[in-house]
Amino acid sequence: MSDQIAAVTKSVEDAIATAKQNLEGLAKAQQEQIEKASAKVLKSYDELTVLTKENVDALVKSGTVVAKGAEEAGKQVAAFTQSSLEKSVSNAKALLAVKTIQELVELQKAYTKASLDAFVSESTKLQELTVKVANEALAPLNARVNATVEVLSKKVA
Repeated sequence: MSDQIAAVTKSVEDAIATAKQNLEGLAKAQQEQIEKASAKVLKSYDELTVLTKENVDALVKSGTVVAKGAEEAGKQVAAFTQSSLEKSVSNAKALLAVKTIQELVELQKAYTKASLDAFVSESTKLQELTVKVANEALAPLNARVNATVEVLSKKVA
């Protein structure tokens, strides 16, 4: 009988030792999975941080381009306005010196044509500047959108 008790005790001890080993193995495997997952999360966080910083840098660069473009456009408009004002004053002086109605009509007609031509020319220049600034301002943003999509699509895949 004592052999049977010893055998049962040995079986129970073996079962407990096996269960203990299985639990330790399971705990170790879970710990390894948690460490791997944590490393992936930290790596992804670091990559996302870098990506976000680069996106903010591109936004700042784009804003700088827009600000410089607006400054240049403002200077261009101010110069045109001043030139137009000077031409108006000059034309007014010339109108005061006319001797005939025909001369007045011709002078006013020439002034109106020159003013309209200058306005169209200046509008074209301003439009070209606006398109140029818009393209330059969008370039860094487009590059960042492409880079972000590429990085995020790799993460999903």
